[in-house]
Amino acid sequence: MGLTISTSNKNGAVVVHCAGEIDVATAAQLRDVVQQVFADGSRAVALDMSEVSFMDSTGLGVVVGRLKTLRRAGGNLTIAVTADRVRRVFEITGLDKVFVLHETADAAASAAAQTGA
Repeated sequence: MGLTISTSNKNGAVVVHCAGEIDVATAAQLRDVVQQVFADGSRAVALDMSEVSFMDSTGLGVVVGRLKTLRRAGGNLTIAVTADRVRRVFEITGLDKVFVLHETADAAASAAAQTGA
């Protein structure tokens, strides 16, 4: 299916909108976009994964790696996820304790802006 990524600014954060599948074939695309947002100076980043239908361990690794990069710079990465299938990946791995999973991109962006301005 592939992955479509776009960005927008909302509530003081950069929102990275993802649609499709985040897997071994597409994870680098997500990594590169978030890395570019970081390189452009943003420290408050929200991943909108509400249209992600599947994510594997490679995608999870990219998300965790970008979180570490942002936190080292005093920023934050938050996530909006609505699909049970994707939410379960975070829960099974225990990463729902690392990330607060938000129901909407607006909520994720507001949370990112509070801690990563």
